[in-house]
Amino acid sequence: MVKGTRIVAVALLLMGWFAGAASAQSTTLRDAQRLFYSARYEAAAALAETLPPSGTESLAASELRSSALLFQIRRAFGDPADKDLALKTCTQCRELTAAFLAEMAHGQSLARARLQAEPTDEAALFFLGKLNLNYVWLQLGTFGKKTGLSEYREARRSLETVLKQNPEHVRARVARAWIDYIVDTKMPRGTKWMLGGGDKKRGLLAVQQAAATSADFFSQAEAAFALWDMQVREKNLTAAISTARELARDFPDNREIAKFLENNDPNARASR
Repeated sequence: MVKGTRIVAVALLLMGWFAGAASAQSTTLRDAQRLFYSARYEAAAALAETLPPSGTESLAASELRSSALLFQIRRAFGDPADKDLALKTCTQCRELTAAFLAEMAHGQSLARARLQAEPTDEAALFFLGKLNLNYVWLQLGTFGKKTGLSEYREARRSLETVLKQNPEHVRARVARAWIDYIVDTKMPRGTKWMLGGGDKKRGLLAVQQAAATSADFFSQAEAAFALWDMQVREKNLTAAISTARELARDFPDNREIAKFLENNDPNARASR
């Protein structure tokens, strides 16, 4: 009896340890997400990197780190007139891009391994699509290079599979909406057909609907930031200010949101 009791005690102890470890990982991921949405991209990437390279949250951490590195590159690169020259002279961009490509490859291998075992794995399909889109946005949106067609096609196929399985998947809806918006606004008319077409109005509507859908906190944050970004691009200043105010309440440390409101919101200027 004593021996059996000891076995049960050890089993309970191990269960508690594993539960504690899983909880710690979840906390670290949530902390990294908050840093990311607070525009502290370097800190978010560094914290996401501390998560184990395999496990239940490894794909989410890999996607988050690749996104944080993408935004670091965008911040370092800016919007130069001569993108080719800027890319040659931006030392920080080269280092960050190398880290981004390594993270993308790691995340892709994790997702593809899971899909090989289970082709309908919703999380693996989503993160594979999102990682590929990050690469396309880096090349097209930041560096101005029309490359990454195979990654784009895999991303679109993966995200559409997710939405076929689960039409209410908020993050997949937002990512798919960005495809519609960017293809319509960034690609020449004669090449849009190669990417399956795009429709910025449909993309904006999809993001508006996603932002109004009940979801976990950070999924809703992603939808709200996407909505704000599109509103700014569309020069819909009234709507953009309203969305930015909501984001500022959830992420008061985000200096990019604060700067936007300081420059555009009469109420923010009056309170200074």
